[in-house]
Amino acid sequence: MQVRGDRLRHGVRTLHLWLGLGVGGLLVMLGLTGSILVFYPELDALLHPQIRVEASDRPAREPDWDRALATVREAYPDKSGPWRFELTGEAGAIPARYYNPPERAGYAFRPMMVWLSPDGSRVLRRDYWGEYAMTFLYDLHYRLLLEETGGTILGWLGFILLALLLSGLWAWWPKGSWTKALRLKLNAHPQRSLRDWHKLAGLGGVLFLVMLTVTGIMLALPEESDAVLAATGLPVDSMPHVNAPPQPDARQVSVAEIIRNARSALPGARVAWIETPPAQGGIFKLRMQAPGDPSFRFPHSYVWLDSASGDVMAVQDARQAQAGSIINNWLHPLHEGSAGGLAGRLLVGFCGLLPAVLFVTGLTRWRSRRRACSLPQGGAQNGPVRSTEPRPAAGHKQRQS
Repeated sequence: MQVRGDRLRHGVRTLHLWLGLGVGGLLVMLGLTGSILVFYPELDALLHPQIRVEASDRPAREPDWDRALATVREAYPDKSGPWRFELTGEAGAIPARYYNPPERAGYAFRPMMVWLSPDGSRVLRRDYWGEYAMTFLYDLHYRLLLEETGGTILGWLGFILLALLLSGLWAWWPKGSWTKALRLKLNAHPQRSLRDWHKLAGLGGVLFLVMLTVTGIMLALPEESDAVLAATGLPVDSMPHVNAPPQPDARQVSVAEIIRNARSALPGARVAWIETPPAQGGIFKLRMQAPGDPSFRFPHSYVWLDSASGDVMAVQDARQAQAGSIINNWLHPLHEGSAGGLAGRLLVGFCGLLPAVLFVTGLTRWRSRRRACSLPQGGAQNGPVRSTEPRPAAGHKQRQS
């Protein structure tokens, strides 16, 4: 049994080595881009000073959403479909999006991104998703720049990354003293130092890296994830289909009235996004954060309202979600760290740096060992070669590394 266990451990270590060499670079890329994207709205604002609004330019009350809608309709008359406005909760520029712009036809996801002045009267910036730094990194992190196919590939590759992390934990798991297994030996041989730093960096972050990997898999493979949840007795809510015929000749109620009616339908909820109907009328869809929803930017409650009458047509309240939907509602805020506020975002940002530490220490140690093994064993030309591993103390067996 001891021999079989040693062979299994050796096999797991070999698997961990080759997985690290094969997909470790991918994990590094995902970690570094993820660390940056934790703060991507703030970093994007730093990179584009035209959307940073001075305090004197900020309105004292809520923006005039009817004016904001009129501004984008006038500035882009060919964009007569729905617009989406983000309510950031902070005074400053108003972000807006127009999905499926005709000039970017053929892309799976390439909305036009617009930022308006705080009063909604002026366009401060116009760009397209994926064509500026932060959204380029987002697409690289989420879909490997390969659109929907890339997201699917990355989701399945996530299982290989998960095997890399778990095989490292298995290969380390001590058979004897936990104190020795967790010890960092100072002033040790470089090989020992590399092993200790690799070990401790992995142990310190493995739980968080596994959590980030699992949530990433579920976000990248939503249909497969929902099917697994449903099969395990955790059903997922379906989104209601709400339609209303356009009424171009009917009076359209104001956006302000739509917001008031939505807040009445979900008391205590914060409006996060306003999706307008097309120019000829139809349905307003408001995305709202009800109390207890872990996601601030992309919450999971919705209210649909008729643009001609302002009547509420449907409500989806995250507080009444089924078990599978509750799990799904936590995926994104856990993956980006926002569920833990600023501390959670900082923690996720730090964890994103760990794969680079693990890859560098593991690769350096592997290359050093290969060089040592390739040297002649005591030839006349090179002289005797000293072992690259520290000698065990007398009376003790040398541990397998």
